[in-house]
Amino acid sequence: MRVGFIGLGSQGGPMARRILEGGFATTLWARRKATLEPFAGTTATIAASPAALAADNDLVCVCVVDDAGVEQVLRGERGDGGVLAGMRPGGIVAIHSTVRPATCRRLAEHAAARGVALLDAPVSGGGVAASERRLLVMVGGEAEAFERARPVFATYGDPVLHLGTLGSGQAAKLLNNLVFTAQLGIATKVFEVGRALDVDPAALARVLASGSGRSYGLELTSNMGFTAAPLAAHAGALLQKDVGIAAEVAQASAVDLGALLAAADAALEVLQHPRGSAQGR
Repeated sequence: MRVGFIGLGSQGGPMARRILEGGFATTLWARRKATLEPFAGTTATIAASPAALAADNDLVCVCVVDDAGVEQVLRGERGDGGVLAGMRPGGIVAIHSTVRPATCRRLAEHAAARGVALLDAPVSGGGVAASERRLLVMVGGEAEAFERARPVFATYGDPVLHLGTLGSGQAAKLLNNLVFTAQLGIATKVFEVGRALDVDPAALARVLASGSGRSYGLELTSNMGFTAAPLAAHAGALLQKDVGIAAEVAQASAVDLGALLAAADAALEVLQHPRGSAQGR
């Protein structure tokens, strides 16, 4: 299996390096040339364009920020010069970005017209987890394409989970991030209430870490001074995007997110990235 990789940021870069270390022939393309510099001196090949990258590979992994970026990489500036224009029949595209399930389904139709399979395969854990081969990889799409791509996913992921039909990986990732954001909102509020009740926040953190109220969001919040605010610069915009997409998908499916969305919205307010401010981006 020859692998192409696009999107060499803080998470994608370590993923691509793990693919190389796994012994797969790897081709890279990046809009920002600086992200290619860490691969100087490796066996990685650098492609001139997304279409050229796709022409030489069996699997193309895409790990860019958002729906618009995925669309541009796969279909090109005018829908005719991206990965899908260069990929041969029988190839596989894996979307590691967190995007709308509907975006994956629409792009899968374009891929199918060229004999290419598309998997939605968002990941969770960040660059450190990728480097340590413990990313959570959530995959939706055809089982046969998943099995072919699994050895590549296993170079940076554990567990690697096939969740069902196309879009199910994105749905699971959106719910995961919605829960995490809600945890941040609840944790910030509980330390605020604790102070009002004259409970030392450090002591309360120890209680909650040992009790049934334990959560990753609570642990992270307690380590940041008992508020989620320090995450604003690093994660605010991404969580805003993901919670917004989760709310949009739920509304389209007539699903009431209830208190889960309310808690996530509270966290976004603390992070100074409320959902409403994302409109027009």
